[in-house]
Amino acid sequence: MATSSLDLIIFDCDGVLIDSEIISANTLIALLGKLGVHIDFSYVQKNFIGRSFQKVASEIGQRFQITLPEGFEAQYRQELLKSFETQLQPSPNINKTLQQLNLKICVATSSSPERVARSLQITKLISHFNENIFTASQVKNGKPAPDLFLLAAKTMGVNPANCLVIEDSQPGIEAAIKAGMPVWHYNGGSHLKGVEWVDTSGYKADQSFSNWQDFIPLLSVFSKKT
Repeated sequence: MATSSLDLIIFDCDGVLIDSEIISANTLIALLGKLGVHIDFSYVQKNFIGRSFQKVASEIGQRFQITLPEGFEAQYRQELLKSFETQLQPSPNINKTLQQLNLKICVATSSSPERVARSLQITKLISHFNENIFTASQVKNGKPAPDLFLLAAKTMGVNPANCLVIEDSQPGIEAAIKAGMPVWHYNGGSHLKGVEWVDTSGYKADQSFSNWQDFIPLLSVFSKKT
């Protein structure tokens, strides 16, 4: 997708800025197992990555004919943040990459406000974004709807066509394309290692990359084309 200029880069958080999806999946799998719902990581990869907790809970309810107990979400978030404190790491080379950027950047994530804030604090990435963080809690429809990315662009004062979205999930890629934004697929997260990327939605990223060391050179080429 071509654009007249590049004025804003919108980063997803989990699996893009931070290597968190493995931790999140293992936490969810363990808690569901206590309720008699047994899933594996491949199921999480296929159905949950890139989606809000509300969509995940709805999928679990429909697929396994179960109503999650009151307080399950709070317990999940509490256990997850506890694991983050000792296990969470930034994506390799992301900090150096962010330091080299000289245009507007922001975060648009399906995570809760509390989770994304703490995640970026733990990984020491928060200073790159400050208050420019947008979550699914701010819009009616989360990814794969375009609402979150459109909110980010509007708030940052940038035309959607002049944004570049960096995503790791199919719902995120779909949301970006629906928002009229070019989108790149970062597939370097540990949750995607050894995984064959199968697109069944018809929404394809403009570019894929697996190492943040490659991002600035790719961005330079992309900017010359726009």
